[in-house]
Amino acid sequence: MNAVRYLPFVGRLLIGLPFTMSGLSKLAAYGSTTAMIGAAGLPLPPLAFVVAVAVELGGGLLLIAGVRARLVASALALFALATAVSFHSNFADQNQMIHFLKNIMMAGGLLQIVGFGAGAISFDNRLSKGHETVATASAR
Repeated sequence: MNAVRYLPFVGRLLIGLPFTMSGLSKLAAYGSTTAMIGAAGLPLPPLAFVVAVAVELGGGLLLIAGVRARLVASALALFALATAVSFHSNFADQNQMIHFLKNIMMAGGLLQIVGFGAGAISFDNRLSKGHETVATASAR
Protein backbone atom coordinates (compact mmCIF):
# COMPACT_ATOMS: atom_id res chain seq x y z
CA MET A 1 0.00 0.00 0.00
CA ASN A 2 1.28 3.43 -0.94
CA ALA A 3 1.47 5.87 1.99
CA VAL A 4 0.99 8.86 -0.35
CA ARG A 5 -2.68 7.93 -0.73
CA TYR A 6 -3.21 9.10 2.88
CA LEU A 7 -1.88 12.62 2.29
CA PRO A 8 -5.10 14.10 0.84
CA PHE A 9 -7.01 12.86 3.90
CA VAL A 10 -4.40 14.33 6.25
CA GLY A 11 -4.58 17.61 4.34
CA ARG A 12 -8.40 17.68 4.54
CA LEU A 13 -8.18 16.91 8.25
CA LEU A 14 -5.65 19.69 8.91
CA ILE A 15 -7.75 22.24 7.00
CA GLY A 16 -11.14 20.98 8.19
CA LEU A 17 -10.38 20.82 11.93
CA PRO A 18 -9.85 24.58 12.41
CA PHE A 19 -13.13 25.30 10.62
CA THR A 20 -14.95 22.71 12.74
CA MET A 21 -13.46 24.01 15.99
CA SER A 22 -14.27 27.59 15.03
CA GLY A 23 -17.88 26.65 14.31
CA LEU A 24 -18.17 24.87 17.67
CA SER A 25 -16.67 27.84 19.52
CA LYS A 26 -19.17 30.17 17.86
CA LEU A 27 -22.02 27.96 19.09
CA ALA A 28 -20.77 28.46 22.64
CA ALA A 29 -20.48 32.24 22.25
CA TYR A 30 -23.58 33.52 20.45
CA GLY A 31 -23.64 36.96 22.09
CA SER A 32 -20.00 37.86 21.59
CA THR A 33 -19.96 36.44 18.07
CA THR A 34 -23.01 38.40 16.93
CA ALA A 35 -21.56 41.53 18.58
CA MET A 36 -18.32 41.05 16.65
CA ILE A 37 -20.25 40.56 13.41
CA GLY A 38 -22.23 43.73 14.11
CA ALA A 39 -19.07 45.67 14.98
CA ALA A 40 -17.60 44.68 11.60
CA GLY A 41 -20.57 46.41 9.97
CA LEU A 42 -22.12 43.29 8.49
CA PRO A 43 -25.92 43.30 8.20
CA LEU A 44 -28.19 40.97 10.18
CA PRO A 45 -25.70 39.60 12.73
CA PRO A 46 -28.03 36.74 13.87
CA LEU A 47 -28.37 35.49 10.28
CA ALA A 48 -24.65 35.92 9.67
CA PHE A 49 -24.05 33.88 12.84
CA VAL A 50 -26.17 30.99 11.52
CA VAL A 51 -24.42 31.11 8.15
CA ALA A 52 -20.97 31.20 9.76
CA VAL A 53 -21.72 28.23 12.03
CA ALA A 54 -23.23 26.24 9.17
CA VAL A 55 -20.30 26.94 6.86
CA GLU A 56 -17.58 26.37 9.46
CA LEU A 57 -19.01 23.44 11.39
CA GLY A 58 -20.86 21.74 8.55
CA GLY A 59 -18.25 22.52 5.94
CA GLY A 60 -15.39 21.45 8.19
CA LEU A 61 -16.99 18.09 8.95
CA LEU A 62 -17.95 17.46 5.32
CA LEU A 63 -14.44 18.35 4.19
CA ILE A 64 -12.83 15.99 6.70
CA ALA A 65 -15.12 13.16 5.56
CA GLY A 66 -14.53 13.99 1.91
CA VAL A 67 -18.22 14.44 1.08
CA ARG A 68 -18.67 16.64 -2.01
CA ALA A 69 -15.19 17.87 -1.21
CA ARG A 70 -14.72 20.09 -4.25
CA LEU A 71 -17.98 21.95 -3.66
CA VAL A 72 -17.37 22.22 0.09
CA ALA A 73 -13.77 23.37 -0.42
CA SER A 74 -15.03 26.04 -2.85
CA ALA A 75 -17.51 27.33 -0.28
CA LEU A 76 -14.91 27.31 2.50
CA ALA A 77 -12.37 29.11 0.28
CA LEU A 78 -14.90 31.86 -0.47
CA PHE A 79 -15.78 32.05 3.23
CA ALA A 80 -12.09 32.32 4.20
CA LEU A 81 -11.53 35.12 1.68
CA ALA A 82 -14.68 36.98 2.76
CA THR A 83 -13.66 36.63 6.40
CA ALA A 84 -10.16 37.90 5.65
CA VAL A 85 -11.52 41.02 3.98
CA SER A 86 -14.36 41.64 6.48
CA PHE A 87 -12.59 40.97 9.77
CA HIS A 88 -8.82 41.04 9.21
CA SER A 89 -8.10 43.96 6.89
CA ASN A 90 -6.60 46.33 9.46
CA PHE A 91 -3.01 45.92 8.28
CA ALA A 92 -1.73 48.44 10.82
CA ASP A 93 -2.35 45.72 13.43
CA GLN A 94 0.24 42.96 12.93
CA ASN A 95 -2.08 40.38 14.50
CA GLN A 96 -4.78 41.19 11.96
CA MET A 97 -2.25 40.95 9.14
CA ILE A 98 -1.27 37.47 10.36
CA HIS A 99 -4.93 36.40 10.45
CA PHE A 100 -5.50 37.88 7.00
CA LEU A 101 -2.57 35.91 5.57
CA LYS A 102 -3.70 32.76 7.40
CA ASN A 103 -7.09 33.01 5.72
CA ILE A 104 -5.46 33.57 2.32
CA MET A 105 -3.26 30.49 2.86
CA MET A 106 -6.26 28.40 3.90
CA ALA A 107 -8.09 29.49 0.75
CA GLY A 108 -5.06 28.37 -1.26
CA GLY A 109 -5.07 24.93 0.35
CA LEU A 110 -8.80 24.63 -0.21
CA LEU A 111 -8.37 25.50 -3.89
CA GLN A 112 -5.92 22.58 -4.12
CA ILE A 113 -8.77 20.33 -2.99
CA VAL A 114 -11.04 21.96 -5.58
CA GLY A 115 -8.43 21.26 -8.24
CA PHE A 116 -7.37 17.75 -7.27
CA GLY A 117 -10.35 16.32 -5.39
CA ALA A 118 -10.73 14.57 -2.07
CA GLY A 119 -8.31 11.71 -2.68
CA ALA A 120 -8.55 7.97 -2.13
CA ILE A 121 -9.75 8.03 1.47
CA SER A 122 -13.03 9.91 1.13
CA PHE A 123 -16.73 9.41 0.67
CA ASP A 124 -16.38 11.01 -2.75
CA ASN A 125 -13.99 8.26 -3.83
CA ARG A 126 -16.09 5.53 -2.26
CA LEU A 127 -19.22 6.78 -4.01
CA SER A 128 -17.43 6.98 -7.36
CA LYS A 129 -16.50 3.27 -7.32
CA GLY A 130 -18.18 1.65 -10.28
CA HIS A 131 -18.81 5.07 -11.80
CA GLU A 132 -16.55 7.43 -13.64
CA THR A 133 -13.97 8.73 -11.15
CA VAL A 134 -13.43 12.40 -10.51
CA ALA A 135 -9.90 12.12 -11.92
CA THR A 136 -11.03 10.68 -15.26
CA ALA A 137 -13.87 13.17 -15.57
CA SER A 138 -11.55 16.14 -15.04
CA ALA A 139 -8.97 14.72 -17.49
CA ARG A 140 -11.32 15.32 -20.43
